[in-house]
Amino acid sequence: MLAVHTGAGKGKSTAAFGMALRAWNAGLSVAVFQFVKSAKWKVGEEAAFAALGDVHEQHRIGAPVEWHKMGAGWSWTRKAGSEVDHAAAAADGWAEVARRLAAQRHDFYVLDEFTYPLKWGWVDVDEVVEVLSARPGHQHVVITGRDAPQRLVEAADLVTEMTKVRHPMDAGRKGQKGIEW
Repeated sequence: MLAVHTGAGKGKSTAAFGMALRAWNAGLSVAVFQFVKSAKWKVGEEAAFAALGDVHEQHRIGAPVEWHKMGAGWSWTRKAGSEVDHAAAAADGWAEVARRLAAQRHDFYVLDEFTYPLKWGWVDVDEVVEVLSARPGHQHVVITGRDAPQRLVEAADLVTEMTKVRHPMDAGRKGQKGIEW
């Protein structure tokens, strides 16, 4: 299955990680590729999935888990002249995902925030759709991020658009540890 979680509301990545948790529990190997976010950023989901990987190694429960950060940092924090670095990191990340899909290395992939490199033209949407369409049927892929390209939406088996009704940040409250990250 190819799933896309898009839209302006919260919960896209959370929904994808929930699916990954179910996959892990069912014995499917999980690989998470976070695009855009830099390796310096530590998120709670990463620690939780690392612990699940350890549980698998020690007790043979669940399945193997891998976590990869394929970005150089959020777009609005990048410095002038660094877009080439961001684009290269995204292209390299996609190339690695494509290699792993072809090698059938994992059963379940989360491509977190992957719509942004597609939107910004750093990764070719048509190539992504072609590679995902040609992958073996047993490999599941979930892509998250706002503004999913129409071509990707049309290729997906499941598309969910998260709609923001209200968010604490609208009232000036900052992101909260354990909630936003």
